[in-house]
Amino acid sequence: MTGKPFTVHEVLNRSFQRVSEGKEVVYDGYRRMTYKELVDSVEYMASALVALGIQKGDRVIVCLPNWNEFLVIYFSLARLGAILVPCNPRYRTEELVYILENSKATAAFLTGEFGHIDIFASHSSAGGSLNYIFTVRSQQKGHYSFADLIELGKRSPAVPPISIDATEDVFAILYTSGTTGKPKGAMLTHQNVFYSANATIEALQCTDDDVFLVAVPVFHVFGMVPSILSAVLCGARLVFMEQYKAEEALRLIEQEKVTIHHGVPTMFILELNHPNFNQYQLSSLRTGIIAAAPCPEEVVRKIRTQMGCDIVISYGLTETSATLTITSFDDSDSVRSETVGKAVSGAEVKVVDDNRREVKPGEVGELACRSFGVMKGYYGMPEKTKEVIDEEGWFYTGDLATIDENGYVRIVGRKKEMIIRGGYNIYPREIEEMFYKHPSVMEVAIIGLPDSVLGEVSCAVIKLRSGCVEDEESMKAYIKGKVADYKVPDRIVFVEELPVTPSGKIKKVALREMMEEQLKSTLR
Repeated sequence: MTGKPFTVHEVLNRSFQRVSEGKEVVYDGYRRMTYKELVDSVEYMASALVALGIQKGDRVIVCLPNWNEFLVIYFSLARLGAILVPCNPRYRTEELVYILENSKATAAFLTGEFGHIDIFASHSSAGGSLNYIFTVRSQQKGHYSFADLIELGKRSPAVPPISIDATEDVFAILYTSGTTGKPKGAMLTHQNVFYSANATIEALQCTDDDVFLVAVPVFHVFGMVPSILSAVLCGARLVFMEQYKAEEALRLIEQEKVTIHHGVPTMFILELNHPNFNQYQLSSLRTGIIAAAPCPEEVVRKIRTQMGCDIVISYGLTETSATLTITSFDDSDSVRSETVGKAVSGAEVKVVDDNRREVKPGEVGELACRSFGVMKGYYGMPEKTKEVIDEEGWFYTGDLATIDENGYVRIVGRKKEMIIRGGYNIYPREIEEMFYKHPSVMEVAIIGLPDSVLGEVSCAVIKLRSGCVEDEESMKAYIKGKVADYKVPDRIVFVEELPVTPSGKIKKVALREMMEEQLKSTLR
């Protein structure tokens, strides 16, 4: 990264100075908002929050779907130097209370739809850190609504400039999905997210003519950085989807002339296989990012040829502010499907052994990285931070990978997901990628199950495409000869749905628990 990083609020102001006042910044199916309206609303909201005592460094929970109000709050908190703590509106009570207590949030923006207001109100009355509950698209006695805050802001003094250090000051705390233990709050600075958003723009060659379809959740790093911040940084337009539906995505691409479509592989598979696919005009599509899961070569090819979208594959984590590696427009379909590309400009990557010594090209080890996008640390967890970030600034991802002589990174799987079957290492992603090439397979996950003889055996859990019929014998016959015999799954289970996170990742811990329970019941 060259030059001084911008704060998130500077990103909005600089873009606003470049675009016409009447240019639309977001459409969410409910309201269209221009850059001028966004900038004004951000100032009103910031004034209201200051009037109520919210100040720099305060943590503010924002538990909303993909609504235009999220955008206003996102930039208002950045304006004050307050810290955004995004939450999934579908979180259960235990998850919400954990984040509220861990972050020590002083305020929360909530919708009345999911019953969260009562949860937060009871916590507030019990003497917690929470001082204010703000309601969005709902009115509740005793609480300011979003509209109330805008009106309060219009009557309140303008907020003077607030000094924010882009390198040191935290913009957001994003809680990881907590696949192992309690979720950890990754502290992302203004520099972290600016760097990652800028890297995305460079890789996709974005301009202010682009229109981003935001089908991924805005409370996730994929929605917050390569979607929202990248779009605003280049003065582009955003189209929010509150709830993803394949045909609605196709309709919006045609209606809004979408040029950039980010998503997880399943989204594109559902769109390509929709019975009304050919009825929609998708010629506006230019590119987009696929992330969160491997994408079969056949799907990459169809996205490029049938949708006309020059899709690229990216890899990143919450802790790296999303984009860390990405493929290029020059890469073949096979490179795009089998690798996650090269490190973005300014980032370094390496693969290390268990002693954190770098291994040779092509050897499997843990992927480590160093970049301006690497988080400041885990909030309130200095020991956990030290476990993953060393003194030289290298972040150890927990992902197993290889890097070839040309710098292309291939993700093999999570370190903790590696299956050891009778002393042999099995990397789930390698087998999953093989199955994804099968025409009947929609989604697949390889997990390890306990075994009294071998220690662990592998199990393939498969969701088939609609109308396809397969059995354990046909799937084993398909995989044999493609991998070593010990890598052929010992068990193959077919399911209607796989458990997934809001960002589209398969929840392997939950899946393993399901399969172990199923295994126990068959042995009873």
